[in-house]
Amino acid sequence: MFSKILIANRGEIAVRIIKTCRKMGIKTVLVYSDADAGSLACEMADETIHIGPSPAAQSYLIQDKIVDAVRQSGAEAVHPGFGFLSENPVFARRLEAEGITFIGPNPHAIEAMGDKITSKKFAAEAGVSTVPGHMGLIESTEEAVKIANEIGYPVMIKASAGGGGKGIRVAHSDADMAEGFAAVKAEALTAFGDDRVFLEKFIVNPRHIEIQVLGDKHGNIVSLFDRECSIQRRNQKVIEEAPSPLLDDATRKAMGDQAIALARAVNYDSAGTVEFVAGQDRSFYFLEMNTRLQVEHPVTELITGVDLVEQMIRSAAGETMGFKQEDLSINGWAIESRIYAEDPYRGFLPSIGRLVRYEQPEEGDQGDYTVRNDSGVREGDEISMFYDPMIAKLCSWGETRDAAVTGMARALEDTHLSGVGHNVPFLSAVMDQERFKSGQLSTSYIKDEFPDGFRGLEPSEEQKDIFITVAAAMNEVLAEQAGDPSERTDWTVLIGREGHEVSLSYDEAEDLVISLDDRDLTLSEIDWRPGMAQFRAVLDDEPFTAEVKRAPDGFDIRHRAAKARVRVLTPSTAAMYQRLPEKVAADTSKLVLSPMPGLVVDIPVTVGQEVKSGETVAIIEAMKMQNILKAEHDGVVKAVGAKAGDPVAADDVLVEFA
Repeated sequence: MFSKILIANRGEIAVRIIKTCRKMGIKTVLVYSDADAGSLACEMADETIHIGPSPAAQSYLIQDKIVDAVRQSGAEAVHPGFGFLSENPVFARRLEAEGITFIGPNPHAIEAMGDKITSKKFAAEAGVSTVPGHMGLIESTEEAVKIANEIGYPVMIKASAGGGGKGIRVAHSDADMAEGFAAVKAEALTAFGDDRVFLEKFIVNPRHIEIQVLGDKHGNIVSLFDRECSIQRRNQKVIEEAPSPLLDDATRKAMGDQAIALARAVNYDSAGTVEFVAGQDRSFYFLEMNTRLQVEHPVTELITGVDLVEQMIRSAAGETMGFKQEDLSINGWAIESRIYAEDPYRGFLPSIGRLVRYEQPEEGDQGDYTVRNDSGVREGDEISMFYDPMIAKLCSWGETRDAAVTGMARALEDTHLSGVGHNVPFLSAVMDQERFKSGQLSTSYIKDEFPDGFRGLEPSEEQKDIFITVAAAMNEVLAEQAGDPSERTDWTVLIGREGHEVSLSYDEAEDLVISLDDRDLTLSEIDWRPGMAQFRAVLDDEPFTAEVKRAPDGFDIRHRAAKARVRVLTPSTAAMYQRLPEKVAADTSKLVLSPMPGLVVDIPVTVGQEVKSGETVAIIEAMKMQNILKAEHDGVVKAVGAKAGDPVAADDVLVEFA
């Protein structure tokens, strides 16, 4: 076994690898860029080596720097994590030639499966079901349009070297194909240094299901069952679970057998994932194979009890796998929510900056569910523009899917972040939706359920009770702190403009009793004091956590995906509030605003130009993604506020219409 491993990665996955190495008694060396100096991973590693500036192309992607760091540290092996050099066969061969062990599959497997065009040919030869498409290289937009018509729209445009949801577009027409083909080639060249593109049929209302495989260097290969990854946004997975609620035992076995057959065809010898697109009828087709550890691997670990990082290390060290297929079984259900620094209320646009507050849920056994939180940042850390904006992978496990969903909803309640936009309210909304609870998923779920974007959810009657009781309790605490002599017990609580008459008292246990609409609500085990961002309590035997903030005239309260301004007022003051006119939002209909901080790639319009609805007016690059902004209505350009190459901030005016 190795005595020292170098981790050629950063953030959450570096922390994850360090934890397993510690458990195995292996020392760790971490390379880091300027942006990652002082990171949590740097703090946890036994040794650290600086390898350059913040951009990955000048640090984490430079093979010479990684090899030099191995030599300097005396490490015997390199774990690449995911992303960066993890699926680079040239890097794997370089390490092999240098006498350094690569903790991952052999270079032949990476080369065969890492290229999506080649992998589909291997899959077909191995008897794996494949999606209709064109696997050859496409040289021009005209050729792409011609092939798309032969396949039949809708068609997916994909970068051959793609990954992480980048370099993918769906075309529904010749116009979409012409625009999308160029955009995918540009993204692929920027993100992967390889602009090859291929086309395949887009399966309508599909599900994304993948099989985790694991092999050793002695020919042993097993399936660790399936994961459902259908909840996606812009082809980026957001919520994953294991196992899939779609599959029956026969389909699960068939997918597992095909995944093993494909892995065996390339002598696979590490952790890898065979991804399938599945129809609602349980038909399935090979999508691609990821020759690395997946972001969503924790849900598989939670239902199987297998540490995949440990098994990768043991396989790389030449050990024989310590279990067989018949030794593996599915235990319970697990869900993973990816917490990102992005603003769901602004189209999920990346949000960078300092993580001013970060309160995490308690990990481990919580009674009816178990919590695991894989995070690479701490309170006070900077969310950098140079890398993926992931904050954490929050996981829940339960004996049943219902228990896992309930556990995830509670764990999200117990997560508090401030300083950057984040998607916790959105993740909470999904957990509360009946469609998600029923398991009726597809890759279009987000678009189907939030066609006009995410605006939160209206509070349920139970959540209104939470808002009322929380506001009343906080008002009591603040009045007591201020020495309020009135000792008033009757109030009107406004949720927005909706009024509720309440009366407060205390029972024998000194719990707060709120009389509301001919019923009594009991609030107990209150954990809040002024300045705290979370209010924890038990309402009629149901524990909950709400996010709270004092406002000039009340409280801003959020519970899961519902939020409101809540005021505790005397009846006469409440009556006056209800008569006040509502504030009208500023009219920005004639402005095209930058949705995020980024770099202007192009603004293909000029002053005086007539623009039709749907035409491209600006292209902004951020987080390695090109964001195409289109006109929402016909108009004439009055002013252009930026040019190609300009850096822009969120809400900067790019184009103004007359």
